[in-house]
Amino acid sequence: MSGAHVRFPVQSRRDSGYWFFDQPYLLLALTSLFWAGNTVLGRFVAGHVPPITLAFIRWSGATLILLPFAARPLLRDWPIIRKHAAMLTLIAFIGFSVYNTMAYYGLQYTTAINGLLLQSVGPLFVAMWTFALFGERLTLRQTCGICVSLTGVLVIICHGSLDVLLTIKFNRGDVCFVIALVTYGFYAAYLRKRPAMHPLSFLAVGMGLGAALLIPAVVWEIAGGRKVIFDAETLASFAFVCIFPSLLGYLFLNRGIELIGANRAAPFIHLVPVFGSVLAIVLLGERFELFHAVGYALVFAGITIATRK
Repeated sequence: MSGAHVRFPVQSRRDSGYWFFDQPYLLLALTSLFWAGNTVLGRFVAGHVPPITLAFIRWSGATLILLPFAARPLLRDWPIIRKHAAMLTLIAFIGFSVYNTMAYYGLQYTTAINGLLLQSVGPLFVAMWTFALFGERLTLRQTCGICVSLTGVLVIICHGSLDVLLTIKFNRGDVCFVIALVTYGFYAAYLRKRPAMHPLSFLAVGMGLGAALLIPAVVWEIAGGRKVIFDAETLASFAFVCIFPSLLGYLFLNRGIELIGANRAAPFIHLVPVFGSVLAIVLLGERFELFHAVGYALVFAGITIATRK
C-alpha cells in the first residue's frame, strides 16, 4: 500500500488496544456486520425518514460523537488538511455524501433482499476502479475467491432455488443502489491516495464534510414536503446509524483497506448478506435451512481464497 497511509502507533500489543487495529479480517468482518444492520434498518425506516435527511443525520451525528476524541489529532493535522482540502472534499463527497444517500434512496423503493443482493457485486466495482485509477489487476486467486463467495451470496439470498433468482425484479431503487456501489468502489480504491493523517482526524474530516455537502440537498428535500416522523423507533435508528455503520464501520473499513489493500478487502462485502440472514434468523425467528449452511461455507471459502497471498 501507499506510504501515504498513517500507521497506528507502534506499542506493545499486550499493553495497548492497538492489537485490535492490526487485525484486518476482524475489522472488515465487523464492518460487514454493521452494514448488514444498516441495510435492513434503511429499509425499515423508509417512509419515516427521507433518504437525504437520514444520510445527513448519520454523518453529522457521527461527527459530533467523534469530535471530542479527534480534536487533538485534527489540530495536529490541520496543515495537512488545508494542503489536501480538494482531495479530502472529493473523498467526502463520493464516499460519504453520494454513496450513502443513493443507498438510502434506493431502499425507499426496493426490498432489503434486493439491496443485499446488489451489494454482492461491490467487489467488482472496487476491482474496476483500482484498475482504472492505478492499473492494478485482480489476481487469479482473488478472482476465483470473489466468484466462490458471490455464489454463496446467491445461494443465501435465493434460498438455494434458481427459480427465486430468476423471478427477482429490479426497479429504480435498484438502479440507485448500483450507483451507490459504483461510488463505493471509487472510495475504496482511492483510499490509497489519502493524505498522511491520523485515522481519527481523517474520519472526522470525511464525515463532517460529507454532512456539510448534504445541507443544500436536505433543505431541498424538506422544502419539497418530505418530513421526519419522530418516534422511539426513529430515534433508536438514528443512534444505531450514527455509531455502528458510520463511526465504527468506516474506521474499521479504512484501517482494513490500509492493511491489506482494496482488492483483498473487497470480498468481505459478501459477508453483508450472510450477516443479514443471521440477523433475520436471530431477531425475526426465521428458520435455519440447509441453503444457509451451503451459502455460508461458500462465502467463507471465497474470502479465504481471495485474501490469501
